[in-house]
Amino acid sequence: MSKRFDDSSRYKFCLMCGSPFERKILKDGDPARLVCTRCDYTYFVDPKIASVAVFQSNGGIVMARRGIEPSLGKWVCPGGFVERGESPAQTCVRETQEEAGVTIEVTDLVNVYSYPESIVIVVVYAAKILKGIPAAGDETLEVGIFSPDKIPWPDLAFPSTRDSLRDYLRHPSRSCFDGAQHEQEKPLTLSLSKGERNMKC
Repeated sequence: MSKRFDDSSRYKFCLMCGSPFERKILKDGDPARLVCTRCDYTYFVDPKIASVAVFQSNGGIVMARRGIEPSLGKWVCPGGFVERGESPAQTCVRETQEEAGVTIEVTDLVNVYSYPESIVIVVVYAAKILKGIPAAGDETLEVGIFSPDKIPWPDLAFPSTRDSLRDYLRHPSRSCFDGAQHEQEKPLTLSLSKGERNMKC
């Protein structure tokens, strides 16, 4: 069994009054909580929520090679952390525009992923492109389009990347790729003109 991730020790001082935290068991069966030694404010170290989109273009799955840590240089499907006041579906639409240069529409939920060693819960959606062609954007080194048999499995960034792609491909309605070009192995060239970037897929 994997060890439960716990980074609560990094939080030293109360967000309300600035006094030191101490760890207390507030309820039998619960983990120790961070409680202020002065005002009794309890800080719950909650998970982070991320949202990811899996979608196709030109006969393959669109993936981005990360330009930042963690997993710099590894491949992911476009996505990012959910902002407060934003739904997970809205997040993956926004992040896909920023990272891959296309406007998408969410069509289905692939699955929700969490791992004991991580603070992140990942919500993964199937989507389709409404406008634009894939190109590297914010925090992305390059964008690639991979047919199912050419997905770079050894170079995927996270366990959720691997698991969500497998779940996506298992779905009967996604097993056939319209106009699939299975010989395509390398990422698409990213030297795109402004006019080409505005073309509809």
